[in-house]
Parts: sequence; C-alpha cells; structure tokens
Amino acid sequence: MALRIFGTGSYLPPKVVTNDDLAQSLDTSDEWIYTHTGIHARHVAEADDCTSTMAAKAGRAAIEASGLDASEIGLVIVATSTPDYNTFPSTACLVQNALGLKECGAYDLQAACAGFIYALEQARGWATLHPEKKALVVGAETLTRVVDWHDRASCILFGDGAGAVVLGDDGTGDKVKTLSVLGADGSGFAFISREGGTRIAPAPGQVPIPHMTLQGRPVFNFAVRTMDAVIMQLCVQAGITPVELDRIFAHQANGRIIDAVSRRMDLALSKFYMNIETTGNTSAASIPVAIDEAIRKGDLRDGMKIVLVGFGAGLTYGGMLMNWPRL
Repeated sequence: MALRIFGTGSYLPPKVVTNDDLAQSLDTSDEWIYTHTGIHARHVAEADDCTSTMAAKAGRAAIEASGLDASEIGLVIVATSTPDYNTFPSTACLVQNALGLKECGAYDLQAACAGFIYALEQARGWATLHPEKKALVVGAETLTRVVDWHDRASCILFGDGAGAVVLGDDGTGDKVKTLSVLGADGSGFAFISREGGTRIAPAPGQVPIPHMTLQGRPVFNFAVRTMDAVIMQLCVQAGITPVELDRIFAHQANGRIIDAVSRRMDLALSKFYMNIETTGNTSAASIPVAIDEAIRKGDLRDGMKIVLVGFGAGLTYGGMLMNWPRL
C-alpha cells in the first residue's frame, strides 16, 4: 500500500487586522509586535464565519484540488481547539453535512496546535485499513473569539483560518518511508488553557466567553527544545541530517520561536517555511495553511523531503518526515 496526499486547500477570512489596528486600542505598535513575534497582520473571522464554515471551505478546496469525487471520502477529521459547540455535535459532523459527504465517518480531534499532525497520523492508520476510501483531514480555528483583546501578551499572536488535505492509497503499491513522532508532557497543562466554545460571536455588551490564558516564557522554552528534538529524532531515524531536508513546515506560533530553533540547530532559517507575518498563529490550521500556500507559490514540489513539526497546549507535540506528497 502507498499512501499519498492527493490535494490541499485552505481558507483565510477576508477581514485583516493589522498591528496598527491593534495599536488603536492597545499600548503597542507595529514595530513592537513584529520584533517580538514576527507578525504584521492576522485574519479575523466575521459574524458569518466560524470554525465549521472555514473548515468546510478549506475541505472543499482540497477535494477539488485532489480531482477526486466527494463520494470517495470515507472519513472527516477536524483538528480544532475552538469547535463550534462546547462539546457536541462535533465540528467534523457539521463539515461533513456542509460538503454533502454521505456514508462518511466524522469526528473532532483536540491536540491544540499539534492537532493537524495528530489527525494526519490517525488518518494514515485508517487509510491503511480502508484503501477503497480517502480521508479529509482539516485543521481549523477561530482563535480570535477566545482571546482577551485587552491582553497585549496574547491577543497580538492569534488569527483565524483553516487548512485541509485529502489522503489515501494511490493504488501503486510503492514502498515509502514516512516517519512520525507523537508526544505529550501533561506537566505543562497550565501553560496554555481556556474554557468555552466559539460557535457564536459575542454581541456588543454580551458577557464574554472565557478567554485563553498563556504563559509565554515556559511555552517558548518548551517549543524551542521540543521542535529541535523532534526534527533531530526524525532525521536520525531516516539516516539523514537536517541539512538534507528541503523544507520544514513548523507550527507558526511565533517567528522568534522558529528563529531560535534554526539557531539552536545551526540550520539556515530559509529551511523553515514562514507565513506567520500575515496569518499570525492559527493553531491546528497553521501547518496545512502553510503547505497549501507553499504549493500555490511553487515552494513545495513533488519529491521534496520535508518535516512537519508542531507543539501546543497540553502540552502536545508531534512531527512527520515525508517525501512530498507520499505518506
């Protein structure tokens, strides 16, 4: 069996909030935010968009790019920390319905910013058991509805969006060597946390939903240390050095984190695909959004050796080394 990614898609809401916009209500500036995060702007969902609608738009784009018929999709996994409803129904069921997918399993996966990698790994396992069907894996977030817009330390970081891939058996039987790592460190559970759901945008004067809380320094330290370790572990298992990688698609949490990882590994920053400057941190959506963007720009081509690596609340982390688009 040979698994591959057949198509990718993404969606970023049209509303853009710049650092200058934030400076109108916060004690900050474009220069301060950019030097501390690498972010100039982020996309923000308006009232007619939420996690499920953005996920459906990204999913539809991925299915269209794959050239497959929607009837071939047998599973939908949505990685998200900001579901439409607090508990049920799952956002994946809403996406399945919006896309008109019949006789198709659907569920959400919550591993925070590492969620897309976790979901991709689960979809790989499912696809080996169901070679006749394909899986749609989506990372989608409406993070701007769970941040405190008066907290300069956190609200400047986050944006909304969704990215998706379609994967499954390509029928060739070619041997591929894709390596993966999944892990967690629950002792850091308090570093990033929140309560509540995001289905409805709060109206003016409405009691706000619980906000995300973020402890920046321990998260930064964990991220740098862990992404370095995951990339190195994957390369050692593959019998290569990081210099031999064509691209690294790291979770776009903070530009300074990725810069610190590149320096710690003595690896050129150009190895890391970066789009955080215009998207901000979109959590589980960041890696698939970056992949889709890279394909459209011609920066990701068939045969390239790449690593996907991310970390998130929990604390969770994961990575995957693959020859694009083979899984």
